[in-house]
Amino acid sequence: MRIHFLSFIIVCFSLISCERNVSFDLDEVSPKLVVEGTIENGQPPIIYLSRSLDYFSEISPDILANSFVRNAEVFVSNGILMHKLKEYILPLGGGYNAYYFSIDSADLATAFTGQLNTTYSLRILWEGKEYTATTRITNITRQIDSLFWKPAPAGNPPEKVAVMIRATDPAGFGDYVRYFTKQNGDPFYPGLNSVYDDQVIDGSTYEVQVERGILRTGSTPEAYSFFDKGDTVTVKLSNIDKATYDFWRTMEFTYASVGNPFSSPTKVMSNINGGGLGYFGGYAAQYRTIIIPQ
Repeated sequence: MRIHFLSFIIVCFSLISCERNVSFDLDEVSPKLVVEGTIENGQPPIIYLSRSLDYFSEISPDILANSFVRNAEVFVSNGILMHKLKEYILPLGGGYNAYYFSIDSADLATAFTGQLNTTYSLRILWEGKEYTATTRITNITRQIDSLFWKPAPAGNPPEKVAVMIRATDPAGFGDYVRYFTKQNGDPFYPGLNSVYDDQVIDGSTYEVQVERGILRTGSTPEAYSFFDKGDTVTVKLSNIDKATYDFWRTMEFTYASVGNPFSSPTKVMSNINGGGLGYFGGYAAQYRTIIIPQ
C-alpha cells in the first residue's frame, strides 16, 4: 500500500513540475442538426430535432428551449408507405415548450405504426439540407422468462431490493438489446449502462440484476440500482439493430467519461447521413411487471 501511495505522490509531483499553460484557438463551427428518432413495434415514429451547442456554451432553460428545430419537413417510410410527419408542441412548464414530429392525425391514409422485422427510413429537409437514416425493428429474440426480486446486499437500507431477470438468448451472435425500467408512476428511464450484446451469454438462459433506470440530469444517487419494497416495477427490454447499439454504447461511454481527465476521447457513432448528429433507432419491445410486497 505504501509503495502504491508513494508512486501516486511521485506521479503527482511530476505532473506539477511539468505543468504549463496551454491555450486552444477553437474555430467557429455552425450548429449541426441533432436527431433523436425512434420507432417501436405498435407505436408511431417520434422524432425530436434540435441544434447542437458549442462545447463551451452556457446551459440555461432559455438556451435549451431555443435549440429545438421548428418547421422542418420530416418523412418516414416503411418501404410501402411514405408519411409526412406533423410538428407537435409539448408544454414543459414555466412557459417553456418542447417540439417533436409524429404521425399527422389529419392525414392517416399514409400513417403507420412500427412492426417487427421491418426496415424504416427517415428523411429530413431543414435549411436547404437533406438528412437521411435507416433503422430496423428486428424480431423479439431475447425472451424474458421471468422477473423476481431479492433483498439488496448487506450494507444497503433494509427497504432496498434487487430486481432480477431470467432471460434466454438464442444461439448465434449479433443479438443486441437496450433496457428501460419504470418505477411506479414514473416514466421509463434507461439504465446507466442500457445496451448489451450477447458475446458472453450467447445461446444461454441467464439471471442478472436489472439496475434501476435513471434520469441523467445530475450526479448518480446513492444505491441508484435498487428498488424499494412496495414498488411496482415494469421492465422494458428491446431488441435493437447494430447501429442503435453502437450509438448508445458510445454515447454512454461518453457520459461515463465526463469529468475524467484520464479517459480516452470517444466519437459517438451516428447513423444520420448528411452531416447531422444523433440517431434513428428501431425498438422491438417487450414488457414485464412485478409488484414488490412491503
